[in-house]
Amino acid sequence: MALDGVYLNIIKKDLEEKLIGSRVDKIHQPSREEIIITFRTRQGSHKVLFNVNASQARVHETEIAAENPKAPPMFCMLLRKHLSSGKLIAIRQDGKERILSFDFDSTNEMGDIVRLTLIIEIMGRHSNLMLVNADGKILDSIKRIGQDVSSVRPVLPGMIYSPPPREKRLGIFDFDEAELINILSQNGDKDLSKCLLHTFEGISPVIAREAVFYAAKTDSLRFNDLNQGQRDKICFFFKNTAQLVEEKKNKFVVLKTRDNQLKDFCFTDILQYGSLMIRKEFSSPNELLDYFYAERDRLSRTKQWADDLFKLLLSTSERISRRISNQLVELDECKNREIYKKSGDLIISNIYKIKKGDGVVMLTDYTDPDLREVSVTLDKRLTPQQNAQKYYNEYKKCDTAEKMLTRLIEEGKQELVYIDSVFDSLTRATSEADILALREELSEQGYLKLRKSGKVKPQKGLPPIKFRTTGGFDILVGRNNRQNDKLTLKDSSKSDIWLHTKDIPGSHVILKADGRTPSEQDIFEAACIAAYHSKAKSSSSVGVDYTLVKNVKKPNGAKPGMVIFTDNKTLFVTPDEELIEELKVK
Repeated sequence: MALDGVYLNIIKKDLEEKLIGSRVDKIHQPSREEIIITFRTRQGSHKVLFNVNASQARVHETEIAAENPKAPPMFCMLLRKHLSSGKLIAIRQDGKERILSFDFDSTNEMGDIVRLTLIIEIMGRHSNLMLVNADGKILDSIKRIGQDVSSVRPVLPGMIYSPPPREKRLGIFDFDEAELINILSQNGDKDLSKCLLHTFEGISPVIAREAVFYAAKTDSLRFNDLNQGQRDKICFFFKNTAQLVEEKKNKFVVLKTRDNQLKDFCFTDILQYGSLMIRKEFSSPNELLDYFYAERDRLSRTKQWADDLFKLLLSTSERISRRISNQLVELDECKNREIYKKSGDLIISNIYKIKKGDGVVMLTDYTDPDLREVSVTLDKRLTPQQNAQKYYNEYKKCDTAEKMLTRLIEEGKQELVYIDSVFDSLTRATSEADILALREELSEQGYLKLRKSGKVKPQKGLPPIKFRTTGGFDILVGRNNRQNDKLTLKDSSKSDIWLHTKDIPGSHVILKADGRTPSEQDIFEAACIAAYHSKAKSSSSVGVDYTLVKNVKKPNGAKPGMVIFTDNKTLFVTPDEELIEELKVK
């Protein structure tokens, strides 16, 4: 991620404007690797988050409320002892390294003013937060690094703090163009974006690639492949980016994939991905970081929940399929039932020829015009009447089994359709509320057991997804099977138009008529939305059935989302993601 030295410098300047001269009001440690310090100013309070987790190390102002443990950890108690009511004097950054030092004037046990520094190092798995006194001695750190972990740079109480060695690199705010060109020309046969990354201090890979893209409309190139104009563009990109940052005219942008996965963030606009990414802009660097990491945590939790359900649905689908396969084998065996009946009839019609103890007998088939002889196997222990009854019993058994197996196989196939529909809804779930709704649905259908913890108020589900056609008609899309039923059978009027992909799992889509007649274009757009919110999202020429809501019925005992319909028409469309985004009501 792009929390580079330049972004950290922007955070530093923002915090300086708000916090210099403020006093520490509260200190909390919500988790093992993060500290939240509340600063009190005349204008109000500000919470600053210090996080040293390997995958999300950062420091910035935050608005997110974190739950604190009942008993504060030892490092939190140490910070409270030394920094409570302390005055923030300065925030320092060595060049554009990812290290910020917060200097405080605090009062010790003797009542004297002492200078203490809280240092956060943002270095991936080596990230740390340390409290250092005026002599440079480490009072403690949130992560204690012993000699057994790092013999190069241990971090323990009582040791003298030494910053990581700083490499000599150019800065984007004060570099010389001739020097930059000279350095790059010495590595002319290497990948240009990687050369830029190692030449400039405090920039991330995404910025290096963006510079190359700006110069040559590609993110993979060698310096030797550039013409003079493109080389000038490389210099201009960094000069212009630095000027925008200094004038506070830069943008704070989060990039997300089309399927809502977070890709990256940056302090300037990123164009190298083209239409592959969705941009979300923020008004401040702190707001962006708050959103990005909270959203990433939410998506991670959602993915974990979804993965559990995916495994459940896959195992359930495989179990049902195996059961149907076994039932089909049994059903095939039932085809011999007429042979059993025929054998019983032959025994009865030829009973005068049979004696107890006969094993195999040749009996006359009186229903055959040629009166042919048919071989019938008997149980020697049984009388002729008992042998006939045995064959009749086998016939009844097969006849009953065939009817039952036919019904069970059909029910199994319908169950597979239902499981497939839940699976489809799960692939399009974007929030914890969506996942929870699916879990509750599966629990109601007996596929999943949910833990009940006291009287917990059920979480309110998200509303249907809303779109609006170019003709001004509202379109509602169900998020799951239960919502599909409610949307179609309760919340829609008889004159509304119902749409669903033909023989493919997908959402129920309702085109609200509101007393008007939708045009062909409106129905086409609704069909595109129905195809997009289905298992055929990535297919072309998808069949979409549509009819009036009054023609849609739900059979008694049918699974959620399962309906039957009549008087329908079918429209073939290809899902257009750009059109869907344009029609979506934000």
